[in-house]
Amino acid sequence: MRIGVSSIFVNDQAKAQEFYTNTLGFITVEDIDLGEFRWLTVAGQGEREDERKFELVLEPNAHPAATSFQQAIYEDGIPATMFYSDDINTEYQALLDKGVMFKDKPVENAGMWTAIFDDTVGNWIQLVQV
Repeated sequence: MRIGVSSIFVNDQAKAQEFYTNTLGFITVEDIDLGEFRWLTVAGQGEREDERKFELVLEPNAHPAATSFQQAIYEDGIPATMFYSDDINTEYQALLDKGVMFKDKPVENAGMWTAIFDDTVGNWIQLVQV
């Protein structure tokens, strides 16, 4: 058994797709029109389709519980998910250069480097150097 997809709530799917692909460099894997919303997934750049292990669903926060949850964790500064980086300082600077807003510079805690940024669609995302 393995995790194939996970989702984060977003307040605007089109804006989320723009940010996650053009700013973060992910690729759109699925973009299926479901009427009011879309089944919209992204994955890491450079992964071949037959080797892809994980997709992130950019899930609309249309349900009142989803909206409340997303707003509450954002207001409390809690990241909605975590992305790995091999070089957090280089990634941090590259994202800053693209206009991404970070809570602070990368910091070390218990031997692990982290930085938290705003994804522009209602989420804090934690970047971790692995």
